Amino acid sequence: MNPTLRLRISPCPNDTFAFDALINGRIDTEGLRFEVEFADIEELNTALLEGSPHISKISTALLPLVDDRYELLDSGSALGRGNGQLLVRRRGDDSPIRTVAIPGVHTTANAMLSLFFPQITDRRPMLFSEIAQAVENGLCDAGVLIHEGRFVYERHNLQLTADLGALWEERTGLPLPLGAIVADRRLPHATRRTVERLIARSVEYAFAHPHASRDFVKAHARELEDDVIDKHIALFVNEYTISLGSEGRRAVENLIKGIGRSRD
Repeated sequence: MNPTLRLRISPCPNDTFAFDALINGRIDTEGLRFEVEFADIEELNTALLEGSPHISKISTALLPLVDDRYELLDSGSALGRGNGQLLVRRRGDDSPIRTVAIPGVHTTANAMLSLFFPQITDRRPMLFSEIAQAVENGLCDAGVLIHEGRFVYERHNLQLTADLGALWEERTGLPLPLGAIVADRRLPHATRRTVERLIARSVEYAFAHPHASRDFVKAHARELEDDVIDKHIALFVNEYTISLGSEGRRAVENLIKGIGRSRD
């Protein structure tokens, strides 16, 4: 009898769109059953450091810290071009940036800030969906936006200071790895390969039936406008989500090396 696997992903449109077919029985799961939980990316990262889930979304920057216990899967990743984190501040403010709101210490967003703005050391972790408001209210000089926040920051009277993804692409010529899916190495090898295959199949189903997941996506999204959801999905779910491939793997390796050098 196959065990029930604990699957933890974010409630953001890219994950709910990609995993809808797997979670909601639109594809054959080859006998595997999944118990699904949704959590903010930093909560997902923390749980992985504690070693609790079987399968989970993870910030790519955290991979080196869990590699002994979790395997990077070929499918399910969020990486690409033109989809990087945005450093924003209040419109018209040109004073020095001293404090920055970040979506978590272990996030790729924080790693990218370290890579390109190492001089900014006062970083204040908070829920990603609260960052734009915090900067608008003057609680921090600037903030690093991820997920839906990158599409709506101008509503909060904010302006773009730096596109961290664009800086990464200029430096490396590679797509930016944001998040990935990992599996507990204690699971049988065959089970991990099946999960990898099922996630790829779920993403392929999502591309073939783009409206099938809409109700599921909107039930979990923080920004409910259809245009914001569509932009989010189009930006973060792509061919790399089906398979990292050689270029995707090379991008992950370069990110990990770059983070390592920035910490030295």
